[in-house]
Amino acid sequence: MEKPLVLEMLDVTKRFPGVLALDNVTFTVQPGSVHALMGENGAGKSTLMKCLFGMYRMDAGKIAVMGRERRFNSAADAMRAGVSMIHQELSNVPERSVAQNLWLGREPLNKCGLIDHKKMQRDTKTLLQGLKYDFDPNARMSSLSISQQQGCEIARAVSYNASIVVMDEPTSSLTENEVAHLFEIIRDLRSRGVAIIYISHKMEEIFQIADTVTVMRDGQVIGTYPAGELDGNRLISLMVGRDTTSRFPPVESSIGEVCLEVRGLCALNPRSFRDISFELRRGEILGLGGLVGAQRTELVESIFGVRPVASGEVLVKGQPLKKLSPRNAIDAGIGLVTEDRRNTGIFPLLSITENTSIPSLGKYRNKIGLLDHRRLLEAASNQNRQLRTKTPSMTAMVQNLSGGNQQKVILSRWLMTLPDILIMDEPTRGIDVGAKYEIYTIMAELAKQGKAIIMVSSEMPELIGMSHRVLVLCAGRLTGTLAREEATQEAIMRCATQFAEV
Repeated sequence: MEKPLVLEMLDVTKRFPGVLALDNVTFTVQPGSVHALMGENGAGKSTLMKCLFGMYRMDAGKIAVMGRERRFNSAADAMRAGVSMIHQELSNVPERSVAQNLWLGREPLNKCGLIDHKKMQRDTKTLLQGLKYDFDPNARMSSLSISQQQGCEIARAVSYNASIVVMDEPTSSLTENEVAHLFEIIRDLRSRGVAIIYISHKMEEIFQIADTVTVMRDGQVIGTYPAGELDGNRLISLMVGRDTTSRFPPVESSIGEVCLEVRGLCALNPRSFRDISFELRRGEILGLGGLVGAQRTELVESIFGVRPVASGEVLVKGQPLKKLSPRNAIDAGIGLVTEDRRNTGIFPLLSITENTSIPSLGKYRNKIGLLDHRRLLEAASNQNRQLRTKTPSMTAMVQNLSGGNQQKVILSRWLMTLPDILIMDEPTRGIDVGAKYEIYTIMAELAKQGKAIIMVSSEMPELIGMSHRVLVLCAGRLTGTLAREEATQEAIMRCATQFAEV
């Protein structure tokens, strides 16, 4: 006999200005199951979950939890009804302790109505031990690594004893071991009858952990399938609405002269990278690989002048940059797409036009030094149109776009500066397979135009599929330079672990 549904979302419709985000969506979940929700960025997954969690008000439709119809006006309403959510973007209070973050807004009180700090400490310790996390309950949240902070988000969601836990890209900041740990937690929750709604763009995770898969596209549900009946190609086809025989476009560019040279670069921090030397040529996509802690981001941010260096030099077209700084890098024709789109990429409350044009404002001043807003809007619009950024208007706040479209805005920003060299740190992190292919196509076209690209990536297929050469770092040292034909997963991993014991 089939179990009663723990969640029913029936004929849910949600509109935004100029966009039908959800179009009569019906989504149901069984208790004690892991139900993956898949689709391209902008397909409506997050909007649907925000309607469930009380963050958005539906225009039509109904929600039932454990057979009882509900209408949530806030996240607090949803949590009281047994729905908790782990958001893709961390939402902790950095200067508060782990314990204070876990129980924020629901702190245990003593008989006098004051916060019972001892009980909060005990409850935190019990919760973390049950999840096999070894955080200090008194540690300040800002002192934890990103993956540890993600662990706290998971612990907080579990602490509500919810019947439904929504996990939106929960592994985006986790190492392989931490992902395995999360899967243990998920299996334990499933065994206790908790339903997990799992959103991820990492297909290997879906086939490893999901019982059921629902695919969305353009605000509609395409279908719901047992996970065992799907494979990667079939799932991609359902998500993007077309056959995808190849995950990567051909990169057909002519490799030209050296345009960037790094000589003996050493970080100011002695525990970071040291003695890094390499060349980058026109028309080349140079992959930069390595495991967590390899110092890849630290290296490219130092080349761009964000981080100080102790020694070494960077040459652009044979001329050394006298001082490494972002301004000098931009003036020399270098752009940097940062790893953390939310914190160091977009300006969330500014418009798409403003986000696109920030580094180029000096080019759009009139004779008396004021901004020529008409020319600025025209240039930003043209650039985003070329990259096919999906947006209702150029005045929309960039935070309202999907991750893939936010990434296109950031790319448009740097392309407006007319760079010769583009550094892209994890360019497809947190975006779906369809948007990934679009980013890859843009990269291939830029290389064909003679742009030189450094691509930092943690995804082995991406490194192999898009790079002319792959540099590999391990513990801050350059341990391998592999030509395209040499860049196998095994060869990259050998280089990536060469100094793992040092």
